[in-house]
Amino acid sequence: MPQDSAPPLPCDTSPARPAEPCAEPTRPAYDAAFDWLDVASAERRDAGLVRTLRPRPADSPLLDLAGNDYLGLARHPEVVRGAAEAAHRWGAGATGSRLVTGSTELHARLEAELAAFCGFEAALVLSSGYAANLAAVTALTAPGTLIVSDAGNHASLIDGCRLSRARTQVAPHAEPQAIRAALTGHDGRALVVTDSVFSVDGDAAPLPALAVACRTRGAGLLVDDAHGLGVLGEGGRGAPWAAGLAGDGDVVTTVTLSKSLGSQGGVVLGPARVIEHLVNTARSFIFDTGLAPAAVGGALAALRLLRREPQRATRAVAVAQGLYDRLTAAGLTAVRPAAAVISVRAPSPETALRWAADCRTAGLAVGCFRPPSVPDGISRLRLTARADLTDDQLDTAVDTIVATAPTV
Repeated sequence: MPQDSAPPLPCDTSPARPAEPCAEPTRPAYDAAFDWLDVASAERRDAGLVRTLRPRPADSPLLDLAGNDYLGLARHPEVVRGAAEAAHRWGAGATGSRLVTGSTELHARLEAELAAFCGFEAALVLSSGYAANLAAVTALTAPGTLIVSDAGNHASLIDGCRLSRARTQVAPHAEPQAIRAALTGHDGRALVVTDSVFSVDGDAAPLPALAVACRTRGAGLLVDDAHGLGVLGEGGRGAPWAAGLAGDGDVVTTVTLSKSLGSQGGVVLGPARVIEHLVNTARSFIFDTGLAPAAVGGALAALRLLRREPQRATRAVAVAQGLYDRLTAAGLTAVRPAAAVISVRAPSPETALRWAADCRTAGLAVGCFRPPSVPDGISRLRLTARADLTDDQLDTAVDTIVATAPTV
């Protein structure tokens, strides 16, 4: 038998005693580099804050009040066909960054139609809503800029502030006077950053009052309208449209294509000179691969469908209000929704997790928000209304949430 294929020898081959099992090899010292992860994992378990990936099947039997498909378009035949046709024509991927080979005629078409729909001069499509927020915040600020950021803002806006190297002041949630006070005394460039509809509780920012505060001090206003597009404003044109701010020269909006439009990707909308600046300076645009054609095609089909069926926006708001009314009438504590997100308070992280699990066992998928995802430390179920839910499905959802509610 060749030497390199001989069976391994036992640890002790002495004829005086039988072979002994091999001892466990000593772990190299450098393997301890990530031992701190075990401590962190144990701390999460003790606090009831472990998060777990839960892959869903293509045809889930659960009634979904957890996703963000507000208009019920993610599986709409026209939207799916738009995505499929785009993939067949343009390929599975964008093949490069937008400035190299990643811009197709389809990207340009979506940008033009979305800008016109939302009432802005121009638009720029990025690979995600997260990337869009990073692009807008970092490209519109610099060292020496003052950013005033609402305390309830989404993590992507917060990360944009951190990456910008600007001076960031966090203002109390949804308080225009606090914004005005923060801007007072600052003589340089300033940017006020806010969600339009806050993703945790579903409440709305006072956009008209914020715009007044900005204009008093010459600051720009950046609005993340991820949860407003498709739900608020005339025919779902978004919160800036509803507030009378769409198209104003000092207002920039970001949206995501992954909620009301049932696809994926992010967009920055604003004055043409802002979009031109982002194309030349925004790192999360310049150095990222362009959005896949299928996502662009799906979003474009969804946008056109929404233009034809504006009642979907009205229905989503009505469903959210109906859920709120019925859950609070049953004695639960909830935040009145401004759009399609309903937040229902839970006593603790552990009870919130158990409540969501009990709902799932009963056939209902709901969101579960716990620290550190929520800045106020309050755990809650997060429900999302959908325009395509039937009255019978709403009855089932309300009955399930009430029946499984914690008693402590």
